Amino acid sequence: MDVVERPALDGARANDRDMGFGQFVRTGTVMEMKAFTGVTGAEGGYAVPREIDAAIDRLLVSTSPIRSIANVVKVGSAGYRKLVTSGGTPSGWATEAGARPTTASPVFQEIAPPSGELYANPSASQAMLDDAAFDVEEWLAGEIAAEFARAEGQAFVNGNGVNRPKGFLTGPVTAEADAVRAFGTMQYLASGAAGDFAANPDARLIDLVHSLRAPYRQGACFVMNAATLARIRKFKTADGAFVWQPGLSQAQPQTLLGYPVVEAEDMPDIAANSLSVAFGNFRLGYLIAERSETAILRDPYSNKPFVSFYANKRIGGAVMNAEAIKVMKFSAS
Repeated sequence: MDVVERPALDGARANDRDMGFGQFVRTGTVMEMKAFTGVTGAEGGYAVPREIDAAIDRLLVSTSPIRSIANVVKVGSAGYRKLVTSGGTPSGWATEAGARPTTASPVFQEIAPPSGELYANPSASQAMLDDAAFDVEEWLAGEIAAEFARAEGQAFVNGNGVNRPKGFLTGPVTAEADAVRAFGTMQYLASGAAGDFAANPDARLIDLVHSLRAPYRQGACFVMNAATLARIRKFKTADGAFVWQPGLSQAQPQTLLGYPVVEAEDMPDIAANSLSVAFGNFRLGYLIAERSETAILRDPYSNKPFVSFYANKRIGGAVMNAEAIKVMKFSAS
């Protein structure tokens, strides 16, 4: 007798969302996991599965603007170091049979981006987690990404380097050109007036663009907040043309003097001596070093009937090439 395999009724179908990480989030059921502390699973946390970690990274890129334009590297420990050469290897000319004296060697500088533990601790009631229609993974990724994006966005711009990244606006700045200023010091151009643009503000922006040497201008962009951008979008040249150019399609970015603009709300508003406009190649100028995994610990005991999800990631950042980023200082000189 032939046996006919009938499809299961809707109520008997296996719910894929109750498997794997979703089951762990809802009930704390043991799943395949990695020890966070290197001792035992019970004493630490568990690495987030690849799917949800990727979701967090995608959300961070879309909401943390500096991350989307900087150089992001994955590291395995907090002791990350990067070597940068300052200056080149001198060369010389000689005749066919002339002597070739020894030339100077390049000078190395060590970059050690300060880092800290970035964490989020969202909670949900157990009743919410038990609801089969609730997408636990999407909620968790969104909560963590929103908090991480807010905190790291502020740190990449204004972080003081104490248990967190060092922002690119918190380092030393000077009006000296590339060839004479100290390594790690960023150059600023004055706007011409304290807390405002001077006459011909479009000319000041052009000066800012061309203070960046040609190799760095390939891939450069402006960085400013929305209030500053609103002012600049109204600027016109002497012949009445706007310096701001809208994109011709959704895929083509809107440009300022031919370069894309990134809105970063943590950039300061225009005020006396503020560094409210940055222009540079952040891929070459700013380094973000982070652990490749986000760790998460499920805590159903501390705040019953709520379940807390403690997530953390070690992340660091610092300027690695001060020649690749220029800023405008709103001062007379």
